[in-house]
Amino acid sequence: MATVAKFTVQADTFPLGALFRGHSEVEIELERIVPTRPALIPYIWIRGLSQSEISSVLTSASQAPDTKSIKQLDKVNGAYLLRVEWKPERQGLLRAISETNGTLISGTGTADSWTFEVRGETHTAITHLQEYCREHDIPVSLTSIRTLSSATVGQEYGLTAAQRKALVLAYNRGYYQTPREVSLDDLAGEFEITGQAFGSRLRRGVNQLVKSTLINTA
Repeated sequence: MATVAKFTVQADTFPLGALFRGHSEVEIELERIVPTRPALIPYIWIRGLSQSEISSVLTSASQAPDTKSIKQLDKVNGAYLLRVEWKPERQGLLRAISETNGTLISGTGTADSWTFEVRGETHTAITHLQEYCREHDIPVSLTSIRTLSSATVGQEYGLTAAQRKALVLAYNRGYYQTPREVSLDDLAGEFEITGQAFGSRLRRGVNQLVKSTLINTA
């Protein structure tokens, strides 16, 4: 039976993770694409940084041991799309997922840690992934595991756990009422992030819901 596992790793142990140390408001999201060539997660979205901070990250990343190259492709609503070419011998968890035939469902990071959801065709496939990580000294922590049929409400729409929590909180507190009964800053305080970062999370969640419920079913 298909199984979904959630893993966390410290930012310093994941490629590029150490580059965002000190940027408490940063949010990083791996861009999921349909693979057409042998490349592991070549695109990432960065939110919560200024253009000058992004430029500094690009300069540092170009000299990092994990990457061959990295460049900014676009900026959309305050989020930066970067393209990364990784060094194959230093891909850590991403390489482990690929080598054990897993599927990366989502990958999000902050200055402190990263969270990944991985799907395996069987429970044994997840076990093989854990064994691969141990054998290659890749420090990961398994935080949850479930069969695909036990997915929680919201995940079938492609929402991350953080997006779902933000949307539910905003709805319950009256953010979508007219007039609004709560501000972004008030909601963001419960997540210990800025109002701008919380607003960005809401927009991504709404975008994903529309895409999954209206666009893909049209």
